[in-house]
Formats: sequence, C-alpha cells, structure tokens
Amino acid sequence: MEKRTTFAVSALFLGVIFGLAIAVAVAQNAPAGQRGGGAAVTPPCGPNLPAEIKNVAKDSRCFELRTYTVREGSSLDLLHSRFRDHTTALFKKHGMSIIGYWQPVAKRDTLVYLLAYKDGAARDAAWAAFQADPEWVKARTAIQVNVQVDNVFMSATDYSPMK
Repeated sequence: MEKRTTFAVSALFLGVIFGLAIAVAVAQNAPAGQRGGGAAVTPPCGPNLPAEIKNVAKDSRCFELRTYTVREGSSLDLLHSRFRDHTTALFKKHGMSIIGYWQPVAKRDTLVYLLAYKDGAARDAAWAAFQADPEWVKARTAIQVNVQVDNVFMSATDYSPMK
C-alpha cells in the first residue's frame, strides 16, 4: 500500500509540475537569503498580461511556485512544523489559494509549494497582509528557520487544464 501511495503522490506532483512547466514563467525574483518573505512586487501575472506574452490564458490566475531550501544549521522538520501548524492557516486567512506542498525526494532539505491568486495585485495584497499579521510575526519569531527562498511567477497557457 505504501508503494501505491508513494506512486500516487509522485504522479500528482509530476502532473502539477509538468502542467505548470508548460505555463509561461513570467519572472523569477526572490533575493538570495529571503526568509519566507513575499514583499517584492509581483511582475505582471495572471489575467491581462502584456500583448507580447503569447499563448497564455486570458482567464489565468497568477501562480507562484516557491522553493524553500533550509540552510545548514536549520531544520527542515521545523519548517514543516511551522507550515503545518501556522503558515497554512494564515495563507487561507489572507486569501491565498494553496494548490499543494511537496517534499522533493532527492532534495531532503527542500520544501516546494504552489499558490494561486486572482492576479499580481491580489498576490501583493495577500503577502502584505500575511507579513503584517500578528499571528505570523509571533510564529516566525518563535519558530525561526533559516531558508533560501526562490519563487517563479507563472500564468497558465491557453491550453493548460489548470487556470
């Protein structure tokens, strides 16, 4: 049963990643050393992209693929605990659509997750509210994890099953 579950989770992960891989990567911008932040202004993402960005769905949401790599001396288990016990509820509270979280099997110091928003402005507003939330400030202070954050903003292609 465990092999079947592992296969199903792997297939789901690959399906989402390959589905998004055909999406248009609009930009990649996370300062090295960013600690779970999201303050950078989002590039055009989601609906109403500039005309020069072709093959994207007019009704696409703005997707953000985030990769957290735990730095030496910090704990991946602690990061998972913070997401499980605090971050996920706060994402929902601030209107962020959580598509999923993944633990790469070949990168055991890494957490990957995917969020979706109505558009780039909604993303910026949600992250600003999240960062200012007293519950997040308390959790971040109490459960400190040193991570490198990389994020990629994407809009779905006009033929993507997920928009």
